[in-house]
Amino acid sequence: MAVDTAPAPAPERATRGRFRIPRFQPQYLVVPLLLLVVWELSVVSGLLDAQSVPAPHTVAQTWWTWVAGTAGADPYSGTWLSSVYARSQRVLLGFLLSAILGTVVGLLIGWSHWARVALQPVIDILRPIPTTAWVPFAVVFFGIQPTASIFLIALGCFPPIVLNATAGALGTPKSLVSAARMLGTGPRMTMWRVALPSALPSILTGLRVGLALAWVLVIVSEMVAVKSGLGFSLWDAYYFGRMDVIVVAMFTVGFLGYLSDKLLSLAARPVLRWSPDVR
Repeated sequence: MAVDTAPAPAPERATRGRFRIPRFQPQYLVVPLLLLVVWELSVVSGLLDAQSVPAPHTVAQTWWTWVAGTAGADPYSGTWLSSVYARSQRVLLGFLLSAILGTVVGLLIGWSHWARVALQPVIDILRPIPTTAWVPFAVVFFGIQPTASIFLIALGCFPPIVLNATAGALGTPKSLVSAARMLGTGPRMTMWRVALPSALPSILTGLRVGLALAWVLVIVSEMVAVKSGLGFSLWDAYYFGRMDVIVVAMFTVGFLGYLSDKLLSLAARPVLRWSPDVR
């Protein structure tokens, strides 16, 4: 009788959940580069008006002047880094404020019946009001100051974070709650030890939506409530017909939003290593 002496397959190494920096994949650049080529050729060939839609090489030159230029005839020379710093600071402070308050309020609404009765109607009434409607109040209470921008950002990011945290808390499996209660865990500790970990994927979704909104709202707030930052520069460039500056500001906003979203997802991986929804 033959005996199978083939070695047993080696156990698969668990790689899921490790903190790994995503590898750069150059194939993702194919479509953006193709769009840039089409854009450049359309302007050079005259299909697009260069005054209305500046060519990519013009945008690149404007960006370099905005970053490294010296003070001179161009009022934007050398002011890009200070504008980005001011704007990133406002986004970070407003987003962190809404993330903390929104997560706590959302968990309370999803977990406690009395919190849902008391707070859910207020959230539902305030949620449809556009953030721009709060601009006069921000200016009255905070003045033309960065605080007004931070207030508007936090106010606009708050609803999606609350809704996603609430949905995550409501979706906590009943079996986990019952098991925690059988082990003698009180209602308050059950919320923090069971409901919060279960709701983390939904909370991350809300944070990503809120972070994207923060970059949108900082433009609006800087246009009307602050006299510095990329939003103010974009609005100022519109008055002077500087379409190249407007395009640079738009690309800067898009890049900063993309970078911050990736950093948030990367930071969440060690905490959500058990979730199949986190890549």
